[in-house]
Amino acid sequence: MKKVALLGFVFLPLFYACSNNSDGITGKPENDVDAARMFIRSALDGRWKEARKLIVPDSANIEDLEVAERNYTERMNAMDQRGYREAQITIHDTRKINDSASVIIYSNTFKKERDSIKAINLNGDWLVDLKYSFPNNHQQ
Repeated sequence: MKKVALLGFVFLPLFYACSNNSDGITGKPENDVDAARMFIRSALDGRWKEARKLIVPDSANIEDLEVAERNYTERMNAMDQRGYREAQITIHDTRKINDSASVIIYSNTFKKERDSIKAINLNGDWLVDLKYSFPNNHQQ
């Protein structure tokens, strides 16, 4: 009986590690920075289904995400994709617009250029609004 308990103790963490989906989004973003970070990480990794769950679900955002996905999968070479996957995210600043919207200024260690993204609280969920990042793609 002790051997069975010992085996369970040894193999339980192994089974958990194998079944744990570290590539997937774990839970909902808790705040503006969390939403931005989770979205950026999904995009850097080329996990577009997960990134789609983190954007405001309107036609403009969906279109922008589809363009980014096509550029990543069809036009970007494998070395650049690897560089993005291996990149770390650096959050430089967060500017609160109001209680339900923030602009997060960030960069990644591959591109090394500052960029910004807007996170909004929509019905209690923090989501990314790509219209802020790609304003020229939409009529005002």
